[in-house]
Amino acid sequence: MGSLRTPRGMWVEEGLRALATGGVDAVRVDALAKALGVTRGGFYGYFASRDALLSEMLDVWERESVDDVLDRIEHERGDALDKVRLAGQLTFSGDRLLPIDLAVRDWARRDRTVADRLRRVDNRRMQLLRDAFSTLCADPDEVEARSLLAFCMAIGSHFLAADHPGRTRAQVRALAGDFLVDRPLVRTPRTDKPVARAAGPSADSRS
Repeated sequence: MGSLRTPRGMWVEEGLRALATGGVDAVRVDALAKALGVTRGGFYGYFASRDALLSEMLDVWERESVDDVLDRIEHERGDALDKVRLAGQLTFSGDRLLPIDLAVRDWARRDRTVADRLRRVDNRRMQLLRDAFSTLCADPDEVEARSLLAFCMAIGSHFLAADHPGRTRAQVRALAGDFLVDRPLVRTPRTDKPVARAAGPSADSRS
């Protein structure tokens, strides 16, 4: 009886693990074969080259981080904002998708094809944010600003090393999220510049 072939998906999964932990340079056929406990010959039974594996890894990342996430939130209860919060949790709070996402961003700095793929993924995510914030406010400029801030917070907080005295990072993230959702901007009549709506009852209601 011949030996069983290592399934194709195991090569892709090991490639994603290597990408997440060591970057794209760590995705080497010899290293993957060693990690899987097989010879490199089985790799070429599935993939014509390392580039073919890298392309399939990106396909899996895009499907899991966008298609699967959108499918999941579509079947969840709650309004559009609840669903966008869940999408953020699924994408940027877990042990699987977040490390891969950050590794893809670093990879995209050096590879135009990956940068184009990342732009497509991020555009789909931004549209989800726009759709959610559009249920909160009608001003397209405000919707775009809120969407950008929310996305930057989801990505940027993983690179920020600052402390938050008396608060955890998770607490501050929650406060920032509440601010984006619960404190809509209003425009002053004379300057038409956005200002934060004051908390509590308005001056008219107190008179």
